Amino acid sequence: MDKSPKHTVVAAAVVINDHNEILLLNGPKRGWEIPGGRVEEGESITSAVVRETKEETGIDIKINNFCGVFQNVSESVCSNLFLARPIGGEFKTSSESYEIGYFTIEEALDKVNWNSIKEQIRHCVNCKESLIIEFNNFEEIF
Repeated sequence: MDKSPKHTVVAAAVVINDHNEILLLNGPKRGWEIPGGRVEEGESITSAVVRETKEETGIDIKINNFCGVFQNVSESVCSNLFLARPIGGEFKTSSESYEIGYFTIEEALDKVNWNSIKEQIRHCVNCKESLIIEFNNFEEIF
């Protein structure tokens, strides 16, 4: 039996508009949350967060900051979090989003039921560092 670790890599974004409101979606699994989802094989983490946000909300984003990684050890999930701003698109619901909207930070934190998502929102809103590095070939850095 293969005992190699198996992890799910996720990319999610706190998207803040010009009115300092956060983009949330109301989905079937967790209720109100920030857009995000699994990184597909052969896809960069930054491409995944842009794609997932578009698929779930209809909104196009530009990433401003990489805010860190949150790990759910019991579920073997590593969530990469980004701070982003909307640059186009229109609200469009999907099977992953029944409702979509922009909310003040206080309203967003009230709507979200999962403490881990609230923590991610608070962390990203306060994220000041900007570090986004992508390598197409890991060997390039050595």
